[in-house]
Amino acid sequence: MPNTPENDVPVAGSDVASDPAGEVVELCRELIRMDTSNYGDADGPGERKAAEYVAALLDEVGIESRLYESEPGRTSVVARWGGTEGDGLLLHGHLDVVPAAAEDWQVDPFSGEIQDGYVWGRGAVDMKDFDAMLLSVVRARQRAGRVPERPVVLCFTADEEAGGHKGAQVIVDEHPEELEGVTEAVGEVGGFSTTVRGRRLYLVEAAEKGMAWMRLTARGRAGHGSMINTDNAVSRLTAAVARIGAYQWPVRLTPTMEVLLASVAELAGTEATPENAPALIEEFGGAARMLGAVISNTANPTMLSAGYKVNVIPTEATAHVDGRFLPGFEDEFFATLAELVGEGIEIEHLSHQQPWETPYDGELVGAMHRSILAEDPDAIIAPFLMSGGTDAKHFRRLGMRSYGFAPLRLPADLDFTALFHGVDERVPVDALEFGARVFDRFLDDV
Repeated sequence: MPNTPENDVPVAGSDVASDPAGEVVELCRELIRMDTSNYGDADGPGERKAAEYVAALLDEVGIESRLYESEPGRTSVVARWGGTEGDGLLLHGHLDVVPAAAEDWQVDPFSGEIQDGYVWGRGAVDMKDFDAMLLSVVRARQRAGRVPERPVVLCFTADEEAGGHKGAQVIVDEHPEELEGVTEAVGEVGGFSTTVRGRRLYLVEAAEKGMAWMRLTARGRAGHGSMINTDNAVSRLTAAVARIGAYQWPVRLTPTMEVLLASVAELAGTEATPENAPALIEEFGGAARMLGAVISNTANPTMLSAGYKVNVIPTEATAHVDGRFLPGFEDEFFATLAELVGEGIEIEHLSHQQPWETPYDGELVGAMHRSILAEDPDAIIAPFLMSGGTDAKHFRRLGMRSYGFAPLRLPADLDFTALFHGVDERVPVDALEFGARVFDRFLDDV
């Protein structure tokens, strides 16, 4: 549908001149204050209010956008920007966030409060921080007439936190003309720093594991809980779930992780091998919880459901499993999973998305390196493989080279990866401003 932002949509920072970092903090706070919680079903407020806000911000500096609504309230924003020389570049972020239980937080998760030098709130790192960086930089450059020579598509999507089926997938499947001519894409997750042996190492996403969200269903014979029952659906299912949860998947290194581990091995004075990969991952401290998941396939049971009364053996029992498989190892993953599940259990795929891996080379990668080094000359920069999924899975179906680059210079003692979907999610104010400056330099160079 056409861009028709409401008259009362607030526009932050309209009096800010051409400083790319000038309004990034306030934009991040405003976006956090808009509850766009995605519960993975029909519940939730949707992204419409945030989408209209983004559209108004772009319109205020003369950038025309379009709103696409897959269902009432599930709204994405697309805009064309830049020049006409060369292939197109997609810059994308998502507007939805995972839910937050306010009683667990130190602050209201939708307050956008600034405390102790951080912006607090749901979405502060996933990923309204990058939305704010992108908007701040684009608005400043548009005001100053510093528009990239190559065509740029700006895309802010709905539903990424539930697989992107109502957001990025809709744009790719139903509105591919918006992405015509685009050959490269930049979005989340990457560009943030971690500290290894006293050195800041910035991680640029160049690959993602594939996704297999599955429902396992066991069916058996109903009966009285006091009697013998050799066809118990609960017993069969829980045995399968226990096998899946206990299985130790073998280490498998993809080209992206070979590059990253080689960088860490050099700092540690050794060489990277599959055998010492787990030890090298531990060098990342808190980030090891994420990076440890990308040197093997993984499958985590997450939900169980069965029965309705303690003395009734139910006919059916179900479990949900979050499976993630490495690029090049999908066949191994599903073959192993079938063995672990065993006979008599149905496997239904709720979301099955392919992994991807982009070669870590070319002008775009060079521009990322140069933009970080201009702000942090002693930085080390290397690619990594993301354990979770992003909208890149959908956009890559159109043949784009994809990277995650939302630059943040972070304190060494901040357990950053724990903040993704975590309690007390927050981002340093100076990291937001750093990210805006880096991304502005990046756009100078693409």
